[in-house]
Amino acid sequence: MGAHIADALGWPFTSVPPGQRLEFMEQIKFTVAGTAAAPAVNLAKLGVEVGAVGRIGNDTIGDFVRSTMNSYGVNTDNLVVDARRQTSASLLPIRRDGSRPALHVIGANAGLTETDVPWSIVEKAQIFHLGGAFILPGLDGAPMGRVLKRVKELGLTVTMDFLMSPRDDAQRVIGPSLRYVDYLMPNIEEAGWLVGTEDRQEIIEWLHTQGVGHTLLTMGGGGVSVAANGDKETVLPAYDISVVDTTGCGDAFSAGLISGLLDGLDVMGAAERGLACGSLVATGLGSDAGIVDRNQVAKFQQTQARLAA
Repeated sequence: MGAHIADALGWPFTSVPPGQRLEFMEQIKFTVAGTAAAPAVNLAKLGVEVGAVGRIGNDTIGDFVRSTMNSYGVNTDNLVVDARRQTSASLLPIRRDGSRPALHVIGANAGLTETDVPWSIVEKAQIFHLGGAFILPGLDGAPMGRVLKRVKELGLTVTMDFLMSPRDDAQRVIGPSLRYVDYLMPNIEEAGWLVGTEDRQEIIEWLHTQGVGHTLLTMGGGGVSVAANGDKETVLPAYDISVVDTTGCGDAFSAGLISGLLDGLDVMGAAERGLACGSLVATGLGSDAGIVDRNQVAKFQQTQARLAA
């Protein structure tokens, strides 16, 4: 449940041409993205039965999001069409090193509320992933906390990733939800903005104090920090890959971790699969790059070299 976005990506981006001059790129691509939609697509690739909950607009971008997700096998019956807002979308000029600025329209994601939760479907699930805290104004804060509290009461495992820029009210917005989160998976930069420090140990300690069951902080080439509440962290080293685009790597990590948990792996084993999935996505352009299926991910884990810890 959460953010559903259509991305328009261009690679490689070097500079904005002056005036109305033309610059050429090697590739432009359109993908389904967002911290709910992208994990859903990758979970379907990994053979997981997954349903999407979110909002799209009554427009061609929304049609693209729904049809593309359907083509991968994601159930989109609970994507609500918002008649007042366009489908959320981003323009992403990708630099040669894989980094990128982002230009974003929040669109229909702003209309998502707790009334959109299909509880008859949720109660049949095993894991509830909330993707997009901080860019879901109709759900952020107390409503999100109420949703996750009820999810936990139904006996589901809760996973969460968020999408944020620095903001003064961040801890107040996310505070009501953290106690219900079993596995929290932000990138280290966003986690630092939330907690107000760049010290990783302070970040982990603060999140654990708020009640988070496990922190999984993705750190790009630094790997992934994994820590159960009250325990010291373990850092899993990154894979040695040629990075094309970092878009969607965190979403792919989420999908890999969730699929691992569903397979009965412990948190370290699930995080290892997540790390492999995130690395594969970084080797291509867009959130849907890299991952083919579970066998391919397993082979990558077995054969791909790792960077030094």
